[in-house]
This record gives sequence, structure tokens and C-alpha cells, in this order.
Amino acid sequence: MSEAPKTTAAGTVLSVVIPMYNEEEVLPALVSRLRPVLAGLGVEHEVVAVDDGSTDRTAELLAAFRLGWPQLRVIGLRRNSGHQAALTAGLDRSLGAYVVSIDADLQDPPEKIPEMLALARAESLDIVYGIRADRASDTGFKRWTAGLYYRLVRRLAGPSVPAQAGDFRLLSRAAVDALKALPDQQRVYRLLVPWLGFPSGEVTYERAPRPAGQSKYPLGRMIRLALDSVTGFSAAPLRIATWLGGFAFLVCLGLMVYTLSAHAFQHTVPGWTSLFIGVLFIGAVQLVCVGLLGEYVGRIYTAVQNRPTYFIGHDTAAGGHDREAVGAGGGTAAQAGAGASVPSPAGPPEGSEDAAARREQGLRQRS
Repeated sequence: MSEAPKTTAAGTVLSVVIPMYNEEEVLPALVSRLRPVLAGLGVEHEVVAVDDGSTDRTAELLAAFRLGWPQLRVIGLRRNSGHQAALTAGLDRSLGAYVVSIDADLQDPPEKIPEMLALARAESLDIVYGIRADRASDTGFKRWTAGLYYRLVRRLAGPSVPAQAGDFRLLSRAAVDALKALPDQQRVYRLLVPWLGFPSGEVTYERAPRPAGQSKYPLGRMIRLALDSVTGFSAAPLRIATWLGGFAFLVCLGLMVYTLSAHAFQHTVPGWTSLFIGVLFIGAVQLVCVGLLGEYVGRIYTAVQNRPTYFIGHDTAAGGHDREAVGAGGGTAAQAGAGASVPSPAGPPEGSEDAAARREQGLRQRS
């Protein structure tokens, strides 16, 4: 990036995007720490809180905080669409020349935002990653699975993926626009952002324990994230299936030779164990291969459907009446029945040649 990006709307320099789902317990602490940090920057900013269909008092608390915090902007999704979809909604609708994404759990310190912005401006960077230099606050199992995940994705997607970098990052407007142009539906920004290849830097910090509430990334969602990362960014599992199939074929050849030898020496009864194990092994390999193929076929099916990633229920920046669906790549399409401009079925629009001819004919008939 040759020069710092210009602001995009009303002089907004910085947007802070925060996906939220059932965060009523931690929300007051988040506001008390984030607001003074942003006020100290001395630049025009906005805080885009994306309520991902929360079922607790998150939406109510956001409305209350907004009364005394004009920079707070609330986007409500119609249903729970997932963390990455909520993050997409915030990025798509952010206005700042720089956009910082951060989770609401305060495990990533908002006090690092000024350092990120200063680094991006000083070195003309499009991306600044927040790197977790110390994860002592996490459980041993969490650290082990996170390390395994990052080793896996770095091996599949390349060393450009920074280790121990979550969704706490700063993006320039050019990087945000590039992400919006991508057609991916099941997005994993930990892989998409490094793939852009924009100039980047890093800011390290110690990951703090969550002060309140519960983690929104249990084991099941972590596994789903890993599957989306692998199948959405690499065809390596398909090659693994091919290698497993080749290995199973060699095992079958060995068992066939063993079976023919046992038959020749009339030792057929002892061969039952090896045959049984061979059948089980081949069946397991086939199921693994079919499962891997199913993951990719499922992604193709989702892409063909081209359903919107999320539905906007309201956006306080639009007076609370803005409703639209956003699909793959951030492209927008007006939601049916939500104020979309639809041609009138009554006939041609007023002022057209056909309409003028109709009026003239009606005048002649009446006269």
C-alpha cells in the first residue's frame, strides 16, 4: 500500500467490529475498557457491535449503552448465523479507513488497538495481526488443540498464515474491499486474510482469561472451524484419500498372496483372522474416503445454492429499518418483502411512451 487509505464516510478513520452472541455478562466490562481507549485516539471512530441472534439481554444492553455512546452502532442479525458470518456482516458495513475486529470476551486486549493503528500508519501496512505470545490463561487441552490447528493450517495453506493469530486484527479499507470481493461463503478469515498477500505486521500480547460468561467456541465448533479451514482452503484431504486407497490396495494384494499360499498348503482356517481384519480395514478406508468426498460435495452444494450468509434485522445507522441479505463475497440482495424496489404489476411506469399512449386513447374514448 503506497499511502494511507482515506476515510470512507463522514471522516471515519477507525471502525471496531465486535461479533456478539449472548455476551450480557461481559458487555459492561467490554464497554468500560474499550470506550476510553478509542476516545484517547483522537480520531473519528465507530464501534460496530453485531448481535448474532442473541437470546439473552445482549441486545437490550447494547441499546442502553448506545443512548450515552453515539459512536456505538448496533447491527442485529435475524438469527444466529455463526461467528464468521457475524464478522462478515460487520466488515461489510464498516465505514472506517481502518477496521479492527475483536471478540467481546476481552481475552484480546482492546488496549492494543492504538498500537495497531500507529503501526499501520507508520509503516503503511494493510494488515496488523494480533499475535498471542502467551496463552497461559487457556487450559492445557485448549493450548494443545490450538497448536495442532495452527500446525495443520500452516502445513496446508503455507507459512503465510501467522501462528497463534485469531480474529483480533486490523485491516485497511483496501484489504476489507478485497475480502468483500471474494466469493467464499463459508469464510475462515484466519486463512483468507493472509492469502491476500497485503503488507502486514504483528503486535504481540498476552491472552487474558475471560472475565465473565462462557466460551462460544466449544469443542464441536472448534472441530467445525478446523474442517472449514482444511476443506475450504486445500484439496489435500482428497489426496490423502487417494493415498489411503493405494495403501489399502497394497494390503489387499498382500492378503491375496497370503490367502493363495494358505490355500495351496491347505491352511485355510488360520486365514480367517487376517481376512476379517482386511475386510474391516478396507471398509474403514472406504468410509473415510467417502466422508472426505462428502465434505467437498457439501461445499459445492452450498456454493450452488448461493444462499445469503446472514440476514440483517436492523442497523441503527440506517434508522433501524434497514433489512438486507448478504451472500457470498459480500454481495447484497434486498430481502423479499423488506422494502425492495419491485416493478409495479399495474403496467409501465408513469412517463413512458406506452403510458402516454394509454392516456391519449382514454381521452379520445371519453370525448
